[in-house]
Amino acid sequence: MTFNLPPQVAWQLAGHLYFIGWGLLALAALHAGFPKRFGWRTELPRLSLLNRQMMEVHTFFVAFTVGLMGLLCLTSGSELVCTPLGRKVCLGLAVFWTARLVAQFAWYSADLWRGKRFETVMHLLFAVVWLYLSGVFTLAGLGNR
Repeated sequence: MTFNLPPQVAWQLAGHLYFIGWGLLALAALHAGFPKRFGWRTELPRLSLLNRQMMEVHTFFVAFTVGLMGLLCLTSGSELVCTPLGRKVCLGLAVFWTARLVAQFAWYSADLWRGKRFETVMHLLFAVVWLYLSGVFTLAGLGNR
């Protein structure tokens, strides 16, 4: 299912992708602060060597992947919106970010944030971010120009 995007809407979606690109680069950079923020110096040594290194490597590659998504959006927004391959990439990114949105509520226990002001704000803020990413990539992926 696709729909025809008026040129103005395609241009606006490309602008949203540019904005998303900067946001994803910032999100990727935030991963560098995870060890300090989450106390990995004291938390991770309790894990086996394999689990500790998996945690570190997976965090790096999540940040790396998110950063590459950001660069793609910054450098190729109009191609993502206006080409068949770009729309397919956008649909893939829509599935990725929609799955992340679902995980925000289905995977993380409410005990992690309920009754804690900062954690609740962050939980809801990131849910809105994942919803925005899902929506923009879905619109870009389903458009046909």
